[in-house]
Amino acid sequence: MIRDRGRLEYMPAWHEMQAFNRARGADTPDEIWLVEHPPVYTLGLAGRAEHVLAPGDIPVVKTDRGGQVTYHGPGQAIAYVLLDLKRLGIGAKELVRRLEASAIDVLGSYGLRGHRRDGMPGVYVEDAKVCAIGLRISRGCSYHGLAINVDLDLEPFSRIDPCGYPGLAATRLADLGVGDKIDAVQHRLGESLARTLA
Repeated sequence: MIRDRGRLEYMPAWHEMQAFNRARGADTPDEIWLVEHPPVYTLGLAGRAEHVLAPGDIPVVKTDRGGQVTYHGPGQAIAYVLLDLKRLGIGAKELVRRLEASAIDVLGSYGLRGHRRDGMPGVYVEDAKVCAIGLRISRGCSYHGLAINVDLDLEPFSRIDPCGYPGLAATRLADLGVGDKIDAVQHRLGESLARTLA
């Protein structure tokens, strides 16, 4: 089931994902939540404070997903994947591969060539990151997900070491010739994920 959740504060969305995962049973349908967040830095379980260089007035939230630090803000298409991986018969690595495949599929639908980088989850166009991935697996089920930069302000990425890599460049679809706004990109992303995760 794909649910368009609109713009949500990060903390309530995170806690709602945790509650959904705790409450689900063997027959609970999987869900994909499409959201946007107000500006926030999130620091994953492997995150180190020194990678947050100058957050200014943007809040920093220590969260329970994997990975390092990233930025979320308006104009970023986020898909949270609340999946029973045991039922799907896949593990965390395969889930990451499928999420990357969906992001690459969305980029391809706009005539863009996205690619993976060894040891650096996410999707890139040339040397710049356009899609970040961070997941939590608990009780055999996933939450958190992926974020594609559509037309968000990229300046906050300069105040962190994105994903723990100093100087890693971020890009957005708007700078790659895509005129679609967030709703249209989220629609394509939701459809692609539904196919990839079936």
